[in-house]
Amino acid sequence: MGRVRELSGDASFCQRVREMGFGESAFVTKVGGSGPFICQVNGTRIALSHAAAMGILVEQLGRR
Repeated sequence: MGRVRELSGDASFCQRVREMGFGESAFVTKVGGSGPFICQVNGTRIALSHAAAMGILVEQLGRR
């Protein structure tokens, strides 16, 4: 589990991931995968490509 700290990339990428729920300070849980990654944010599971995941900096909050 972690919290989104920063988004990097062009403005359209940042806007798109914010619309999907990956805004700064959102809580995210990695459900599985090693690319594409399956993450849960705001109660919704979303698959992210490795390239998209690299643009989302997450601060780890705890381990399972």
